[in-house]
Amino acid sequence: MAELDGPRLPPRSGGTARQLVVLLHGVGADGADLIGLAPILAEALPDAAFVAPDAPSPCDMAPFGRQWFSLQDRSPARLAAGVRAAEPALRAFVESELSRLSLPPSALALVGFSQGAMTALHIGLRLAEPPAAILAYSGALLAPDSLAAEVAARPPPPVLLVHGELDDVVPAHASRMAATALLAAGVPVESLYIPSLDHSIDDNGLAAGVATLLRAFALDAPSA
Repeated sequence: MAELDGPRLPPRSGGTARQLVVLLHGVGADGADLIGLAPILAEALPDAAFVAPDAPSPCDMAPFGRQWFSLQDRSPARLAAGVRAAEPALRAFVESELSRLSLPPSALALVGFSQGAMTALHIGLRLAEPPAAILAYSGALLAPDSLAAEVAARPPPPVLLVHGELDDVVPAHASRMAATALLAAGVPVESLYIPSLDHSIDDNGLAAGVATLLRAFALDAPSA
């Protein structure tokens, strides 16, 4: 099993970490791509530690970057098998990071973009001790038919889905389908669809993510 690692950002406060936010990048990128969100999120979460692990495999469709699973065969069965294969390494990484910081699973949030969002949704909902929240940007829900039987924690963690209506890489319809399946499985969901946004994360999506994390961690919004 591949051992994951990636860039980290310690708490902005300079003190002991009280939360852990794991950032999962998209295909063809790496942890350095998504750790750039950490300073923005840290403004509202000064006691949070951030880590953006590199996915376990080199991207098989480009000469650079990493992938959580292959996208060469995009049939639902192959995608589901791919994300399941990525699960053990990411589970072990999350458990190691929580242990390193002496934090409980309730202090964890998973934030993913694109393929990272697919991975965060899949794994975060199957952890016996759930994270505080899952944020999925421009993603999709893989293996939706098995979700209800595989959601490990009751109650399950809250999920925020954010998607640009102009996304031509992963259509916004994927998040709408995800919301339907999540709600059917008893997972609390909030969705934000941004009319002028393509396959990316903007300030509106980040603001929604911050609000979700503050609620999940029972924190007050920072004063202006």
